[in-house]
Amino acid sequence: MAELPNSLEEAIAQAKEATIAALNDGRTKLQVELVFPEIALQSQSIAEQFIPIFEQLGLQPKVFFSDTGAAALARRDWGEVPFKIDDVGTSRSPIERKIQPDDEAFLLVAPTSVEVAQVEKLSNLAGDRPFVLLNPQLEDIYVVGLGYTARQLRDRFLSTIESCYYIRPLNGAALLRVYPSLWQVWLEINDEYQLIAEEPQKPVGDNLDQILIKASSNSVTGEPTSPIKKPGFLTNLQRFLNALSR
Repeated sequence: MAELPNSLEEAIAQAKEATIAALNDGRTKLQVELVFPEIALQSQSIAEQFIPIFEQLGLQPKVFFSDTGAAALARRDWGEVPFKIDDVGTSRSPIERKIQPDDEAFLLVAPTSVEVAQVEKLSNLAGDRPFVLLNPQLEDIYVVGLGYTARQLRDRFLSTIESCYYIRPLNGAALLRVYPSLWQVWLEINDEYQLIAEEPQKPVGDNLDQILIKASSNSVTGEPTSPIKKPGFLTNLQRFLNALSR
């Protein structure tokens, strides 16, 4: 059974293990999400830690960043590497040239809703080769100009992707998924995080609210919630995130 990590380091290790497990099970279209505001500034660093996943599986990855600037920065910071670093391109660029027949695997770093059309094309060109989205921002509802057609395209594309790792702190709670486990909802009760629900599908909106309200009510009335507890999750994790942003 998956447990909440106590640090960003533990979360990344969990995410790598979940990705390897999913790839070994034949799941090739994957996404990994660590949903913290500060994580957006660390995408390049986290991506570098994911490269060994492919090497461990005997694959040579091609790494895509959301734009030319991010790709150029990675080339500068990573120096000489045995794999190619590229950007996802634009709607006007010849996307077919981005993926070659001899490419073995693909890691897309922090693509946004603006690039969803290119990302879907890349996914289609990848076929059944490993295709991993790392911290995608495809569901960013605040992107200006994302019309109905673009939202439909995004939702259709996301329905083809397996969420093999997801972690998101909420207000006094947390949502976690570590492949192949179910989606877990954790709630802070008496300074400890307790597992209050496991769901086959990602709980969102009213469904998630009802789970949290019910568990919160049980904690007030003294009814049992779950014996599985994890102290100090957000405190320790926030300490790591603060250290990264210095």
